[in-house]
Amino acid sequence: MELVGSPLTATYAHPRSTPTKFLPAISTMASSYKNRFPYYPLPQSFSLPWMPSTYYKTAAINPTLAPFSKSSQGLTPSKMLPFVSNRTTLFTRYTPDDWYRSNLTNYKESETSRHNAERLRVDTSCMIQDKYQQTKKTQVESTKNLGERVNDIEFWKSELCHELDEMIGETNALTDMKKRLERALAETEAPLQVAQECLLHREKRMGIDLVHDDVEKQLFTEVDVIRSCQERMQRYLDKAKAQLASNRAAQHEVERDLANKQAAHRIDDKCHHLRNTSDGISYYRGVERVDATISVPESWAKFTDDNILRSQSERAASAKLRDNIENLLVVTANEMWRQFNRVNVAFTNRIAETADAKSKIQTHLAKTLQEIFQIEMNIEAIRKAIRDKGPPLKVAQTRLDERTRRPNVELCRDTAQLRLVNEVHEIDETIQSLQQRLRDAEDMLQMLVHAKSVLEHDLAVKANSLFIDQEKCMGMRKTFPSTARLVGYV
Repeated sequence: MELVGSPLTATYAHPRSTPTKFLPAISTMASSYKNRFPYYPLPQSFSLPWMPSTYYKTAAINPTLAPFSKSSQGLTPSKMLPFVSNRTTLFTRYTPDDWYRSNLTNYKESETSRHNAERLRVDTSCMIQDKYQQTKKTQVESTKNLGERVNDIEFWKSELCHELDEMIGETNALTDMKKRLERALAETEAPLQVAQECLLHREKRMGIDLVHDDVEKQLFTEVDVIRSCQERMQRYLDKAKAQLASNRAAQHEVERDLANKQAAHRIDDKCHHLRNTSDGISYYRGVERVDATISVPESWAKFTDDNILRSQSERAASAKLRDNIENLLVVTANEMWRQFNRVNVAFTNRIAETADAKSKIQTHLAKTLQEIFQIEMNIEAIRKAIRDKGPPLKVAQTRLDERTRRPNVELCRDTAQLRLVNEVHEIDETIQSLQQRLRDAEDMLQMLVHAKSVLEHDLAVKANSLFIDQEKCMGMRKTFPSTARLVGYV
């Protein structure tokens, strides 16, 4: 029979072997193959999970009956002894030697049983003491391991708390920087609108003043600079939003891990302070066979370490992003201010050029008006000169006409005749020259009048350009945001 708590190889735990020559009594034949020890079901607390057969296995002795005598072996049924009811004479079943041997065997077995029982008692007492010490040592080791586990949890709790505080501070700092970036991005809308309105107003310039001058180039550059700054700000704003999401995700993992550590610390600390005399201890059958663990110490520590490393990585990325945003705000503010100053300088130069051109046009217009007056007086003089040539021409032609009436030979081509003819030709040439000069003067007058109209129109154009550049555009550009507003502080 196998006894719980004793080695299965103990000699006294083995079933008694049946003597080969033992002849049991007829009256005790039925009891010779009964179990030596009564059957007791094993309690569940003594179960051995690695030996499931011990839950139900008990020792049993099933001896076989020995033959009556050696002489009866190999006999046919007809030669065997007759049954009692058929016997006609008396005869003995066993010999005295069998009787003595049976007694000696019983004595020997009784002595062996007593010796084994004594050994069992001694071994059991030693085993009880050993098991007590072993149980006490095991409980001390378990308590020590629980204490070490509580210390490990406290260490990681402190690390998680520190990292959580750092992450919350970094998240708040990045949130403030994001708000600054949003304010700075909103402030760029006003300068962009001013630049675009300046371009629209300058489209209302007239005539030749619709030039692609340096002011227009600088305005286009200003629009491009502001839009480039807005694109970079928007890109970093998107990065800040994504980084905030990553920070919150890492913070959530740290918070969840910290909450789990706090719960585990509370449970393990309670287990660490449990004693044999504590309240609330009880039996939980089969709990040692339940394995609900999902990690080992290495993976447990690595999980928290990974959470902390991830949080530290996100914090480093967040701090770097904040520095980049700070640099971006300074760079964009400087770029917009430099371009704003360039546009203002271009406007100032253009206004000066336009004012100078307007002044020169006014001077030329005054001179043109004076010249128009002079040419008109000249035209009147030419016309008078042409009119004054009429009477001399009439006199000369009348003389020639009268001399054509001289009689016969008197029609002489004399000097007077020749002179009168030359006089008529001279007067005609003079009149034609004066008429040609009159036409030239009239053409010149038309040219002067046209120049006057051109100068007057150009003067109006320059006045309009000056009004647009000096009054409208420069008036709007007086409200450019300050550097503090462009970097998002206001």
